Amino acid sequence: MNIPQSDHIPQEAFDWYDEYAHGLIDRRTFMKKLGGLAALGFTMSMLTSTLMPNYAFAEQVSFNDDDLTATYEEFDSPKGHGKGKGYLVVPTNKSGKLPVVLVIHENRGLNPYVKDVARRLAKAGFVAFAPDALEPLGGYPGNDDEGRAMQKSLDREKIQNDFVAAAHFLKSHALSNGKLGAVGFCFGGYIVNYLAAVEPNLLSAGVPFYGTPASESLQKNIKAPLLIQLGELDKRVNATWPGYEENLKSAGVAFTMHMYEGANHGFHNDSTGRYDKENAELAWQRTLQFFEKHLA
Repeated sequence: MNIPQSDHIPQEAFDWYDEYAHGLIDRRTFMKKLGGLAALGFTMSMLTSTLMPNYAFAEQVSFNDDDLTATYEEFDSPKGHGKGKGYLVVPTNKSGKLPVVLVIHENRGLNPYVKDVARRLAKAGFVAFAPDALEPLGGYPGNDDEGRAMQKSLDREKIQNDFVAAAHFLKSHALSNGKLGAVGFCFGGYIVNYLAAVEPNLLSAGVPFYGTPASESLQKNIKAPLLIQLGELDKRVNATWPGYEENLKSAGVAFTMHMYEGANHGFHNDSTGRYDKENAELAWQRTLQFFEKHLA
C-alpha cells in the first residue's frame, strides 16, 4: 500500500497540521484553514487523507514475523505513575546478551507506527522496548486525536519519570548487554534529549528525530553521543537547534546533525503524507549504523 501523494498539496497545509498536532491550534481552526484551500481545487477528503495518519500504511515488519517475539511487559515507576507498560520485541535468531534500544512515541501514545519501529529494530538484531505513556489511562486508545488529548492531560514530569524508569528497566533486562540506546520521534525526540541530560550515564547513544532539547540547565550534563535528525521544513523544532548545538559543543558532546532537504516534521512516519521515503530510509540506515557502532 502507498500513502496518498502529497507533492501537489501546499506546504501551508503541512504547517497547519503540525500546529494542530502540537496543540497550537484546535481542530476547528485546522479544518477551517484546510477548507480555505477549496478554491484551489482541493477537496477536504483529499487533504485529510493525506495529512491524517493511516496506520495500515505503516507496517514494514509483520507482528507475526518468525524472527521476532513480541510481548507486553510491565515495569516499576515509583517517581512516575507507579507502574508502566510497554511493547518488548526480541529477535529470535540471536543468542546471548544483546544491545537494547528504547523506542519513544510522539505526543499521542504508542500507536501502530511506533510499534512497527520497535519491530524494525528487533529485525536488525536489537532488543527493542516501546513504552506507552498513556498506560495510566488504559493505553493508546486507537486514534491519535483522543491519544493526544489523553497525553496532554497527564502530568509531564511524571511522564518523563516513567521513561527514565523504562530506560532503567530495559538497560538491566536479562537480555541486555548493558548498553542502552534510545530513539524517539517528535515528543519522543525530546525525551531522548532529556534522558541523555537528566542521567548522563544512562544512555550509550541517542537518536532524536525532530525533537526539542532538554532544558538548558540540563544540557551541560550530556555525555552520550547523539545523532540528531531534522527536517528542513520543520521551522518550529529547527528554531531550537542553534542554541542546542552551541551547548553540545561547549559540553564536549560527540554529535552529528543531519538536516534532510525538503523534509517536514514527521518525515520518518510512513502513515501520513509527510512521509519522505528517500530521506526516511537514509535516516533509518544512519540510525542503525549509529547504534551498531555505539551499542555493540
